Amino acid sequence: MNSAPDNTRIVVLGTGGTIAGTAATPDDVVGYRAGQIGIETLLAGVSLPPGTRTEAEQVAQIDSKDMTHAIWQTLAQRVAHHLARPEVAGVVITHGTDTLEETAWFLQRVLASGKPVVLTGAMRPATAREADGPQNLSDAITVAREPGLSGVLAVLAGTVHDACDVRKANPLRLDDAFASGDAGPLGVIAGGRLRWLRLRGDAAGSAAPGVPSSRPAAASHPALSQPVADWPRVEIITSHAGATGALVRALCADGVDGIVVAATGNGSVNRELQQALVAAQATGLAVLCSPRSGPGRAHQSAIDRLPMVDGLTPAKARVELMLRLMERASA
Repeated sequence: MNSAPDNTRIVVLGTGGTIAGTAATPDDVVGYRAGQIGIETLLAGVSLPPGTRTEAEQVAQIDSKDMTHAIWQTLAQRVAHHLARPEVAGVVITHGTDTLEETAWFLQRVLASGKPVVLTGAMRPATAREADGPQNLSDAITVAREPGLSGVLAVLAGTVHDACDVRKANPLRLDDAFASGDAGPLGVIAGGRLRWLRLRGDAAGSAAPGVPSSRPAAASHPALSQPVADWPRVEIITSHAGATGALVRALCADGVDGIVVAATGNGSVNRELQQALVAAQATGLAVLCSPRSGPGRAHQSAIDRLPMVDGLTPAKARVELMLRLMERASA
């Protein structure tokens, strides 16, 4: 650790992912095992910004496709703990890229802090000939040290994304694996320096209408303490050609609390599926639509019969609806 003022300390929390993955050969960037290298080892191989103190903690060691609500709760608790320490300037989280956007939105919604939380990952395992993880981790630490910054961000491939906007856009490529849709990235890092491209919430796709961006400073979200087994159950259904209401009826019979619909086009839903959802709504089921069409923003029509959340992917909308139901129950 370097010698520096205490308020420059960055806590790095490891959860596994490709950034901690290993393969049999340096040329294998597909057939690897995620979550094999500990966060202390990863951090030891990173060039840190001058004057940075770091400490590491292993929260989980998984492939992020297997992320669970229990890990989310533990992660949020550990982040909240470290952010409350006066000597900590920010927290960095290493994470698999498959569900990074979901974790980013979950943390943005449940944490209350005036300090930054920065998620990062990698598209290639640590053993790859041109592994991208070390630079991504270094860049994330650079952003976490930025004075006056707060909230949850994602940093990959030299680009800074807002938790609201970030989404995985390509399964393999390095430079554009993540995108921020119409909003665009918040900034870029080059040569160890951060350059802002826009302010948070000042672009068309950012700070989605009707979606809280974070907790009030004095509030504690129930997700931090409520047993995970008691969290609302929310599932995703896709509207598609030939869709029926069978899945809606089956989920309702199984006790689901909410359904997110990955809607077509500008948030439209197949007629038969919509009829089943409206009927389920009348019995108390919570429903939320999110366009499946990608990065563009949808515009709800006056004739739409189901509520829509704009600016969030269906996966993030599932997190959003789950948290809304949790908040409503604890109000």
